[in-house]
Amino acid sequence: MDLKTIRFLADYNSITNEKMNEHIKSLSEEQWIKKFGGYFNSIRSVCNHLCITDFNWLKRFSLLRSFDYIKDPFFKNTYSFGSYAITTKEEYYKLREDVDSFIKQFVKEIKEEDLNRRLIYRDSHNDEHDQEFGLVVLHVFNHQTHHRGMVSIYLEEMGIANDYSNIMDII
Repeated sequence: MDLKTIRFLADYNSITNEKMNEHIKSLSEEQWIKKFGGYFNSIRSVCNHLCITDFNWLKRFSLLRSFDYIKDPFFKNTYSFGSYAITTKEEYYKLREDVDSFIKQFVKEIKEEDLNRRLIYRDSHNDEHDQEFGLVVLHVFNHQTHHRGMVSIYLEEMGIANDYSNIMDII
């Protein structure tokens, strides 16, 4: 893992979230909360999950060392797995924008020597993990991609054509 890749993935993440959100903006309230068969069973549920997990990962990342981004009052909030940080599309757009902004700030603060260090943290089940920091960061971006894929499928199920996630489009 290297800083160039992480910075690229942060840019891809932000750009792709914006593209996905253009589709979400066109949804009616009924489409926003429509139930599907996945564990996160609506677009609202998936978007909420992504915001909460990104927020919590940003907090966990600060366990590695002191980062400036974590000093923002935004991180005094707490969101637990399964809770709702958002209910409306407007709340989602604001939270997504804030979280993506902090992800970009976080990535700018990462140093090359951080990537091979060990991050010791507890997950949402309170299980302790000890993992290579760079690989955990990669996991977070992969997690985003996975769940944006769920949103894409849900949009397709509603007959809404979309093709917002091609990583090659930003190279």
